[in-house]
Amino acid sequence: MQKKVLISVALSTLLLHATEESNLEKRVESLEKTLNAQKQNKLKQALNKGNSFNQKGFIPDISLILSGSAVARNIDNDEYEGYGIDGFVESTDEIPFNKNRGFNLNYAEFGMHSEVGPYFDSDAIFHLSPNEFEIEEAYITTKKLPANMQLKAGAFKSSFGRINSIHKHAQHFGEQPLVYEAMLGVEGIKDAGVSLNWVAPTDTYLMVGAEALQGTNELSFGKSSSNNLYVGYLKTGFDLGDSTSILAGASVASGKTENSGDSRLYGGELTLKHTIDSYSAISWQSEYLYRDREDVKQAGYYTQLIYNKDSSWEFGLRYDTLNKNSVNQPDDLKKYSAIAQYKPFEFTKLRLQLNHDKSKSFGGVRKDEKQVMLEFLVETGSHGAHAF
Repeated sequence: MQKKVLISVALSTLLLHATEESNLEKRVESLEKTLNAQKQNKLKQALNKGNSFNQKGFIPDISLILSGSAVARNIDNDEYEGYGIDGFVESTDEIPFNKNRGFNLNYAEFGMHSEVGPYFDSDAIFHLSPNEFEIEEAYITTKKLPANMQLKAGAFKSSFGRINSIHKHAQHFGEQPLVYEAMLGVEGIKDAGVSLNWVAPTDTYLMVGAEALQGTNELSFGKSSSNNLYVGYLKTGFDLGDSTSILAGASVASGKTENSGDSRLYGGELTLKHTIDSYSAISWQSEYLYRDREDVKQAGYYTQLIYNKDSSWEFGLRYDTLNKNSVNQPDDLKKYSAIAQYKPFEFTKLRLQLNHDKSKSFGGVRKDEKQVMLEFLVETGSHGAHAF
């Protein structure tokens, strides 16, 4: 009996060792498979990093903005085309926005933004209107220059002044301020060239910039056979207490006219914004422009007050004037505007604007223009934050 027990124990021990050995082999085999899989993944990652282009990492952000309007005015369409501003604009070549008394599809703005490796970002904005396709802006900007500097190259809207670089859909009013329209046209300074900005490493915001541009703006410059327009600006911002902020700046643009004459444009800007609560604020913004073009000195300014009642409603008033004109030209060119804007959603705007414009001439005869405009703006896709 004792022999049988010993034999049984021996067999059980041998069976247990065999089972443990088999389990150990399986665990080793599983571990080897895991290690091989990890090696394969690391190899794939290394190969992907070595590729010249990885599609998934370079899919651009895309946006689409639509603008349309219904306009009622006391000037018919035939008379309105080619209007002038005495002493500044003899006759307008084109009216890209809100042209017709009646209905207008102003534009569809198509935008793209993408990183281009670790050193550059690229941006392109295209305007599609019923009659043309236009490259609004297309440029690259650096991301890693030393000493808080940034370089931009391509075609872009100049940072001259407060409002020139802000796209139309992001502005509070449906039309450019009168002084911009008279001296720079409805498109402002928009040109091919390069810019360099430097932001001071201080608690108070301070930015200094310079631009070299082709100079195609015909109202103030226009000699584009070689680059002739140079822009410089200084902008600063600071807080007054917990709820009030101030932005201020000065700009200068110097170039040549089509007749090779000298032309200089100076600008000063001031914006004050007081935050009432999370969704309510009031802001006051003003700009003054002074131009010395071939020894003809002209000037004007606008000032506007905007009240954001909440996240949905915005109300505003603006006063425009051209208070210095060339000899024998009127110096009482003025415009009054009021808006009421409703945003049912974050990226949808319905804006009602009233204008009383005393600055225009139609067929060589100065007339008051009275206008009521209802504009819709719809923004879709991914796009950058709007200006302060």
